[in-house]
Order: sequence, then structure tokens, then C-alpha cells
Amino acid sequence: MEQLNIVSISFHTAGKIFDFDAQDFALTPGDKVVVETERGRALGTVVRKPREITPDQAPPKLKSILRIAGENDLQMAQSNSLREQEALLFCQQRVKQRNMEMKLVRAEYLFDGSKIIFFFTADGRVDFRELVRDLAQHFRTRIEMRQIGVRDEAKQVGGLGICGRELCCSSHLREFVPVSVKMAKAQGLALNPTKISGQCGRLLCCLAYEYETYDEMRKTLPKCGKKLQLKAGTAEVISRDILAQKVTLSRNGERCQMHIDELHKEIDGAVETTVEAITKQPTPAKKQHVSRQNKSAKPNQRQKTQTSPKKASPDQVKAEVKSDSSPEKSKRRRRRPRRRTNRQANPTENKT
Repeated sequence: MEQLNIVSISFHTAGKIFDFDAQDFALTPGDKVVVETERGRALGTVVRKPREITPDQAPPKLKSILRIAGENDLQMAQSNSLREQEALLFCQQRVKQRNMEMKLVRAEYLFDGSKIIFFFTADGRVDFRELVRDLAQHFRTRIEMRQIGVRDEAKQVGGLGICGRELCCSSHLREFVPVSVKMAKAQGLALNPTKISGQCGRLLCCLAYEYETYDEMRKTLPKCGKKLQLKAGTAEVISRDILAQKVTLSRNGERCQMHIDELHKEIDGAVETTVEAITKQPTPAKKQHVSRQNKSAKPNQRQKTQTSPKKASPDQVKAEVKSDSSPEKSKRRRRRPRRRTNRQANPTENKT
């Protein structure tokens, strides 16, 4: 069976990766290539080395690489980036004139210039039919308006995070991972929205990086509020440092911090002393003899008490039901007599 030569290509920095048929091209990561996509021709960057797979493992609708990008292709890409800035400014002016509730993020030209895609954000649905007409008359090409979310906006615009570094979504994070407040709680962070939220207003994507490590290391430490029996006495867990694997204990009004290994030694030592004290205490023979008799008597008592009742026949059930139904219950309540008519109620009037 013939094998296919597959190569992975990305069209934007930290964008999604797509597989294409490399054919006979010798490609290395970082090479610029021109490929055929569903939207038309596009300029992409090789991300991974080519690899061989069987036709059964190939993705559906596999496209192929047309050529390695030359100088003309690179110049065309630069000219398209300049035209994108002009198109974005013109579209922003039209949006202000029409007082449309939408925020333009970026404009993108296709490689051959056959279409312009405008990315925008909005709270709800926007009627932009008249705006598309103005843009089509001005640029003389096809126009597409695409609404995106706040996370995609931060990915395309870029910026610096609260850590002082470039945003993860615009530098290396290719796909968004679901993040929850549970991850911040597990890492002991303050649940302040300004501290655990990113530039997009959502929870920080970096909260998911170390969540699994924190979750595993947290299982080795006792919970806060748990009371432990140590050599010096009982102590209560007040706080814990998950990464350092240390626990803060409160004992007789004093606080002390211990490593988890030291804590295990203290607990094991306390358990050994209690076991030795129990084994040293003599147990009288009479009590043992009585306890054995009690143990032997328990199953016999259970056998007597746990006797299963016999099932009654349907005739007996009917007889019981009849006996339960008393004559007082079977009697119906008598109805009150109806009121008499005026003639019967007043016989004197008829006589007169």
C-alpha cells in the first residue's frame, strides 16, 4: 500500500494546525508554502516535519501543497497586510457613521485578494447588510463579516498579561482549555476577579497549567481543621503549603510548621506508644471467658429473633379483610330529608 507524505501547517502565529499532502517537496519547520484551502489559496508556515501515514489514517478532504513560497509570494503577503490596515480604518469610519454597536478587531485579505474578512465583537446580533454594501462598493471585492468572542479577540490583538509576559493565547497556546474557579481554589489563590482574570475578562488560561500537579500534591496533606494525635498531644491543622509540602499546626495555643515527612514520624511515634500501652495492660481471664460466651450466644439469639413469618394464603387474607370491616363502618350516613313545600309546611293556609 502506498503511503502519503503529510506535513502540518499553521497560517497564523499560535493558530490551529492543519495537515496537508506534502507530495515530493523537501520541507523543514519554518518554510513558507502556498496551499489550496476551501476558501482559496493561502500562505502558511510549516510547523512539523513531514511524516508518512497510510491512506486510511489521512484526514478527510485532504488538500495538497501547491509550491514553496517565492519572493513574489512573500511580497504579495506584505502588500496584503498594508491593505488590511487601510480596510480596517475605512470600515471603522463607516461603523461610527451608522452608530452600529460593534467593535472591529481585524481585517484579513485572502492571499489572492478575492475576499476581505472583517472580524468584530458584539453583545448580540448585528444587522450589517448596509455596511457590507458600502464596503463592497468601495473595495470592489467580496466582503465577509465574522463575529468572534472575547478570547479570540485577545488572541488576535495580543498584549501583555499581569505576569509581564506576552499573552499565552497569542504566543503559543493554539487551543483554549476550559478554566473554572475550582482551579484557583485548589492553588490557594485569592478569588479576586482582577487578579485571576486576563485581558479578555475571562479566567486566566495559565490556571490550568499546574492544576493537576496541585491536585496530586494536595492529596498527601491533611485537610484544614483536622485534629491529629502527636507525641506531645493533639494538634489541629490550620493551613498548608502545597508546593513546599508543609503544614501549620496549632497545639496548646502555639503554632508550628512541619514538613509532611516529619509529621508522619510524629504520628507513627504516637501510634506506637499507644499500642505499647494497650498491650502492657493485663486482661483478666474471667472477662475473656464471659465475652466468648456472649459472642457464642449472639448468633443463637439472632436465629430466634430473625424467624421469617409464614406467608398467608389468599383465602386467609380475604377473611381478615372481612373481619376488619365492622358494621359501623359499612353503614352509610343517612341523608337529611328535603325541605317541605310551603303548602305542606303551612296547612292552615290551605284550610282558609
